[in-house]
Amino acid sequence: MSLPDKLMVFLGRTLSGHHHDSIMLKQELPPELDWFTDLNVRVDLGSLGIQADDRGDQLDIPTKKPRKSHKNPNPQLSEEQRAANTALSRVRIFIEHAIGGMKRSNILVHTFRNRIEHFEDDVIGVCAGLWNLVLSY
Repeated sequence: MSLPDKLMVFLGRTLSGHHHDSIMLKQELPPELDWFTDLNVRVDLGSLGIQADDRGDQLDIPTKKPRKSHKNPNPQLSEEQRAANTALSRVRIFIEHAIGGMKRSNILVHTFRNRIEHFEDDVIGVCAGLWNLVLSY
């Protein structure tokens, strides 16, 4: 999780392999607790299931384009939906830049071959700390 000024404020556990973002979010922050009550949360389309968990009132999720079908062979978003998606993207890009800034440390980009248990969590924590230090200058 990141602030709009690209400062990293929360890192979840790292998991090897492919894992869906919404499943990892449920593991880190259980839906039974009110984690996001006073926060404005912006997520991508990979987190559509977060709406079903009642994760706060200020949840910004982009509108998904409708699927192509026989009744709707050329699905399009309305201009209002496109404008809302664009506005959300303009805010979320800073979070993507924060993640990219952490990846300046090449250890996060290449295959991690260390066998020490939970060491990858320490490495990503150090990289996030270094990124936050870069932002403070």
